Amino acid sequence: MKKLLLLSVIACCASVIAAQLGTSSPSGKLRYAEAAIAKYYVDTIDEDKLVEYAIIGMLEKLDPHSSYTDPEETRALNEPLEGNFSGIGISYNMVKDTLYVSNVINGGPSEKAGIQAGDRIIAVNDSSIAGQNLKTSDIMKRLRGPKGTQVDLTILRVNDTIPFRLIRDDIPVYSIDASYMVDATTGYIALNRFAENTPTEFREAIQKLRKQGMKNLILDLCDNGGGYLSASVEILSELLPAQSLAVYTEGRNSPRHDYYTIPLSSTPMMEEGRVVVLVNQYSASAAEITSGALQDWDRAVIVGRRTYGKGLVQRPIPFSDGSMMRLTVSHYYTPSGRSIQKPYEKGDEETYRRDIVNRFEGGELMHADSVHVDSTKLTHTLVNERAVYGGGGILPDRFVPLDTMPNTAYLRNISAKMLINQAAVEYVDNHRKEIKKQFKTDDKFVQGFNVPESLLDRVRALADADGIEFNAEEWERSKERLAVLLKALIGRNIYESQTYDKVYNLCNPIFLEALEIINSPLYDQLLHGSK
Repeated sequence: MKKLLLLSVIACCASVIAAQLGTSSPSGKLRYAEAAIAKYYVDTIDEDKLVEYAIIGMLEKLDPHSSYTDPEETRALNEPLEGNFSGIGISYNMVKDTLYVSNVINGGPSEKAGIQAGDRIIAVNDSSIAGQNLKTSDIMKRLRGPKGTQVDLTILRVNDTIPFRLIRDDIPVYSIDASYMVDATTGYIALNRFAENTPTEFREAIQKLRKQGMKNLILDLCDNGGGYLSASVEILSELLPAQSLAVYTEGRNSPRHDYYTIPLSSTPMMEEGRVVVLVNQYSASAAEITSGALQDWDRAVIVGRRTYGKGLVQRPIPFSDGSMMRLTVSHYYTPSGRSIQKPYEKGDEETYRRDIVNRFEGGELMHADSVHVDSTKLTHTLVNERAVYGGGGILPDRFVPLDTMPNTAYLRNISAKMLINQAAVEYVDNHRKEIKKQFKTDDKFVQGFNVPESLLDRVRALADADGIEFNAEEWERSKERLAVLLKALIGRNIYESQTYDKVYNLCNPIFLEALEIINSPLYDQLLHGSK
């Protein structure tokens, strides 16, 4: 009888809650369910987490790019796009569980204090970080902090232990990995993201290269995952005539909105001259907007492989606790009307995430004839009326296959264990002064330095010591690429970050194809669809 009475009381209370919330609407039903769980569930629950799970569950049923992030995740996502953070101003790698400084940011606290590329940070504020198996996120928390706060570091430099005291400051996050002259008239700019400061960096790079004689530009968007739409439009504003349609967005509850180019000055900085854009399967979102607009206006030749296919626009919806929901509200369309978004099934995120793997297994990344186009999504470029296709990513004008020959399992294993970095670090420790003396600039280093056989042997020795089984056939296939990686790492550690790109591009098939095209009649032939 008591049990029946208790159930009746619960049912009555539930009825009261239902009446108060009004469960006839979907939103009322959701609130009712949350309130009932909070009040009657058998075990203690975290209501905040419960609501988060509900939001995440709803978003997962919509599309692959609608998402929820908690306050910490939201800060981490926004930081690279907002242009700066507070810290000590270094780039680093973990080598044998030791934090190795790979680059020191100009003007940052580390440079001012005298920290150098090649230094090892072994302790932060008297707490050892060497040999502690710390996550990257844990190390970042120790090094970063509010502007003006103090941090004490213990640095190991070759055989000397040196204490440093730094005051954290705002550290810029740069969008440009490299900008340099490839030859007398060809400049190269590599963009890694489209952030708040990207347009300013891009204009400064263009201005610098033009002073050095640049007439033509190779713009590298490989592995660029995108960022702000506005940054893409601003960059296009310096490459296309003023008031050119850059992109438009449209959705069920979002009427069409057109974005037009507006150069900072009256004349775009690179309205004239040849432009070749490098893309691959990881170029996404704003990188696809940029390459798609340049292709649609016949302003650039696109070289590489089909891009990712991310053409959904997310509207950020912040919550008062610092968390955020990014809700898809519309689609991107290139000026010719192409949808960038690749197909997906709602709720089937696993298949969507495996798309790149499926492309590899299906041969698309290696063979041009394995790239399938949707003939129902045919459009034409706006000047030369070349055939282009929508339905998923930007198809390049010139396909470059993935170079799988040197990428052996042996090379992947020694790379995954950071043994290439370790060997390069050791070599720089012992030869920094003589290399700097012999090669006064990084250009001279790129032209004249050759990786000694003894350094390759050192990598093999490290691999043997780590238990990686030697494979003679794979070693021969990977040896040349290994030498390039070692040289690039040595150059970056001794000179500057972009020295790595200068070295690596000399064996980068997409870059080499672009360089050949930009300096030959093939450029015009591709723009007119005759090749």
